[in-house]
Amino acid sequence: MKTQFFNRTEAGQFLAENLSSYADREDVIVLALPRGGVPVAAEVAKRLNAPLDVFVVRKLGLPGHPELAMGAIASGGARVFNGEVVNALRIPDEVIDAVSAEELIELQRREKAYRAGRPPLELEGKTVIVVDDGVATGSTMLAVISALRQLNAARIVVAAPVAAASTYSEMQRAADEVAAVILPENFYAVGLWYKDFPQTSDDEVRDLLAQAARRQPVEA
Repeated sequence: MKTQFFNRTEAGQFLAENLSSYADREDVIVLALPRGGVPVAAEVAKRLNAPLDVFVVRKLGLPGHPELAMGAIASGGARVFNGEVVNALRIPDEVIDAVSAEELIELQRREKAYRAGRPPLELEGKTVIVVDDGVATGSTMLAVISALRQLNAARIVVAAPVAAASTYSEMQRAADEVAAVILPENFYAVGLWYKDFPQTSDDEVRDLLAQAARRQPVEA
């Protein structure tokens, strides 16, 4: 039984084994959460013979209290709101719109930097496997799932080499399927489950996406 991965590449190889039923299918797209999810997802996409893209998510922090999330925006123009926070604090629409516009600039900057001019992949009607290097609380992944529903993905598969056991159960209720290799009861931090866990650079993200595009050119 696997208890630790050497690095994100090895983690992606193990994760891909759990997703083998999706190999060589024309309806499957692998989406990576940058930056740490990209090396994992690149290995998954390679082994499934599926196209790879990034899915960027930006938290909408409350002005003056940025740690408090009003919601999130994501690739493809999706917006997800934290109804409890918005309603309890009676946050006006113009505040949400202003923060969204600010975060949209950063989201678009990152997408442009990562994709190097390639258009995003079309997600509507697709089986989308969304990959990160680990899932702790699941707050980001829940926002991703909601965003992908808005973008009319046909099936959403959450995949991570390691996920907190309690979060895994929550993901199962939100997604159509969840795949993980290690499910610790005591999670602590993603990096503890990797022997080698450096920060993934923007250059590495660009290189891995470019390699995937050359391996399997697809139309947006």
